[in-house]
Amino acid sequence: MSKPIPRSILFCCDHNSVRSPMAEGLMKKIYGRAAYVQSAGVRHDREVDGFAIAVCNEIGVELVRHRCRSFEEMQDWGDHLGSFDLVVALSPTSQRLAMDMARTAALEVEYWPISDPVGQADGREATLALYRAARDQIRNRMIERFGPPAEG
Repeated sequence: MSKPIPRSILFCCDHNSVRSPMAEGLMKKIYGRAAYVQSAGVRHDREVDGFAIAVCNEIGVELVRHRCRSFEEMQDWGDHLGSFDLVVALSPTSQRLAMDMARTAALEVEYWPISDPVGQADGREATLALYRAARDQIRNRMIERFGPPAEG
């Protein structure tokens, strides 16, 4: 059963290079400006993944300009965790960090267990298939949680 879309949502994962940028891009594409949406990672030690860019381009979601950032950088840049109504963790590590941070902020944390496609397949086509599966898991979970896509 879907719930109303919160005013602000933070998607998070381990590196902010695959799952959380996909979720941020998908949310903006599917629901437009229904919510303020950002993403972050536990660490920032990578750039946005090329396979993530490719599979999102297939459905009209642009990630090439995404700037990866950690929770710490996010706060340094002015997006404080307490300003979000909902944090959606896409990995166990990010869930633990979000829950720790939520102890001092009035926000809701949800865990969506999305498979990490990085390094899980050999060959380009097999790798793309895993990235598409992760993208589609996120999209399906999003529609289940927030309802059908916005019109237009």
